[in-house]
Amino acid sequence: MASVLRVLVVDDSAVVRQGVLTLLQHVPGMVVEVASDPLIAKQKMKSQRPDVILLDLEMPRMDGLTFLRELMREDEPVPVVVCSGLAGPGSETAVRALQEGALEIIAKPQLGVGEFLRESRARLVQALRNAARARSRLVRRGTPVKEEPERPERLARPERPPPSMLTVTTDMVVAVGASTGGTEALRQLLERMPPDCPGIVIVQHMPEQFTSAFAKRLHELCRIEVKEAEQGDRVQQGRALIAPGNRHLRVRRSGGHYQVELMDGGRVSGHKPSVDVLFQSVARAAGENAVGVLLTGMGEDGADGLLVMKQAGAETLAQDEASCVVFGMPRAAIQRGAVDEVVSIRGMTDAVLRRARRVRVH
Repeated sequence: MASVLRVLVVDDSAVVRQGVLTLLQHVPGMVVEVASDPLIAKQKMKSQRPDVILLDLEMPRMDGLTFLRELMREDEPVPVVVCSGLAGPGSETAVRALQEGALEIIAKPQLGVGEFLRESRARLVQALRNAARARSRLVRRGTPVKEEPERPERLARPERPPPSMLTVTTDMVVAVGASTGGTEALRQLLERMPPDCPGIVIVQHMPEQFTSAFAKRLHELCRIEVKEAEQGDRVQQGRALIAPGNRHLRVRRSGGHYQVELMDGGRVSGHKPSVDVLFQSVARAAGENAVGVLLTGMGEDGADGLLVMKQAGAETLAQDEASCVVFGMPRAAIQRGAVDEVVSIRGMTDAVLRRARRVRVH
């Protein structure tokens, strides 16, 4: 990444454009340009190509999703961070943007509240820097993004199992953590899971209210049940539970099965929900009856927790550098000696199932 980070803000709201400028104008090494719609953005990009784009999705003349698709078809796509409101339909569109190639979602800054303004600034700066660092990975991945109708045919896949299959409890837990680029990695991991797979619990760094739409979208694509976790949900075969944004998720043992516990509190390892919180709880509750998986992401969240899981007897896996958008979290875990096996995302589902079969269930 260049010493000067060039950010292009594309948003039709003058209030939002000015708000982002206010948030970023004093950030060292960051230069911000603004455009009121994608057509103006295209003209500006001809004279100065940005390192990262902060993109609104609802705009006149050309919507943000269409612009994103055009960007992702380029030989060297500019990394994109989606800036979206929290309304229900907006959250679903934002999740779709992640599928189309956007790297992260952030909530639109709410101006006028001092403490929130400072917190928004830190999150926004980190998201933009994370995305810009992923530029080379986007180029190496660089395959055109397909429209939804062109997705590989899924009609031949087995039907979703009946509710009776989804309610069978299990003494196995698969704990998964992901951040930047993790939405696509999770799709690939979960789409290949069979209906009788072990219960899965997931932390994906994502703002509040977007996780519900993300879980809903995965549920539509997968053969297993995928849902945003609720207090007391059971970890069971054929089900994946995703931690809600802004809530820590822990796993605890309750008799012969496992349940999730949602908690407030401060950020851990810089995040809420935190992968470290999840992994450490699984180590305590399940011990050797667990598999830990750390996927693509910036930073080190999950590295310490995965080591605790390994020390408790769990099987541990990390996504390989070649298939990561950002190799930060897996690398940190590997450097700590927390990883039993490094696996491509395409082979991760098989690796998880193979490792799960090795676990001794008590």
